[in-house]
Amino acid sequence: MNAIFDFLTFSLLAWALALTALRLILGPSLPDRAVALDLLGTVVLAFIAANSLQSGETLLLDVLLVSAIILFLGTIALAHYLERIR
Repeated sequence: MNAIFDFLTFSLLAWALALTALRLILGPSLPDRAVALDLLGTVVLAFIAANSLQSGETLLLDVLLVSAIILFLGTIALAHYLERIR
């Protein structure tokens, strides 16, 4: 049962990653691409979290926390930049 759950989790995350990358490439405007880039980072963080839960490695949770903070600050900086160029 656990292997099925892991397969389903990573499969859904892979689909989310692929669809988000497609939106990043095809996004019609810069704000659409910015949101897709933020979502791409979030999906990568979800991959790290799922891998940490699967392997039981608690060090990955520290990496996840620092990465989430950096992703959040990058999103705020990008939103500020997009606001200034409009």
